[in-house]
Amino acid sequence: MSTLVRPYGDTTGDGMVQMSFTLPVPHDKVAEGAAVQLAQKMGMDPALVVHAKAMGPEFTFFVVYGRVSHLVDLDAVQVVERDYPLLTPKEANLAIRKGLRRRLVVVGACIGTDAHTVGIDAILNVKGWAGEKGLEYYREIKVVNLGAQVAVPDLVESARAERADAVLVSQVVTQRDAHLHNTREMAAAFREAFTPARRPLLVVGGPRFDEAGAEALGVDRVFGRGTTPAEVASFLVHRTVTRTTARTTARTTTRTATRTGQNPPGTPEEVGR
Repeated sequence: MSTLVRPYGDTTGDGMVQMSFTLPVPHDKVAEGAAVQLAQKMGMDPALVVHAKAMGPEFTFFVVYGRVSHLVDLDAVQVVERDYPLLTPKEANLAIRKGLRRRLVVVGACIGTDAHTVGIDAILNVKGWAGEKGLEYYREIKVVNLGAQVAVPDLVESARAERADAVLVSQVVTQRDAHLHNTREMAAAFREAFTPARRPLLVVGGPRFDEAGAEALGVDRVFGRGTTPAEVASFLVHRTVTRTTARTTARTTTRTATRTGQNPPGTPEEVGR
């Protein structure tokens, strides 16, 4: 089966696509001609304006339909795949009890001027989303939802006071890349306030985040649109339990090596061998 695909509109492989955009011009024939010209410059030929509506006196919204010649190579597509098992609430609770031997603490908020709490509430609140219960439903997870328009210093202080294992931030407002600026500010504040070993997991989500951009933003994970509570809970359990187990193993190895008079792995004497 070929990995090259072409858009489908009316018939298989016809290359027909539909796109929408707004131009800062009043709605008239010239505006519609400008929309067609833009679509043609984007590779759509022929291009047909199928909808145009004035958005106030100086803007027009368009929907344009037409054919493109581009192909998509599925083998060249790069996405962030889930690299951890998807757990049920019962499985997540059991893993936390066995791995942490205490409740997992999660602090959530919308930071900056963002007042849209629908996303963070869908993940945290017990009512959940998409038929799944939110993190408040998990018996072994303590949820602290700070709500909207939380200043970054207040978020850092709350995470410290609660001894948070993870910090969840939702960003819906994206004008002038506000979501990216806010996320970088938050990541920098946590790096300054915590040592790497003590810093909580930083997780951000929203409809216009690139899931592959976690490293560039300085966070541990980015979740995009359509993310469910179970996906977030499973990631938190996977990362926190794994990190805690690694720390416990390292401490045990060090104590054992000290009692036996050997150098623990990673000391200069051990590395030099």
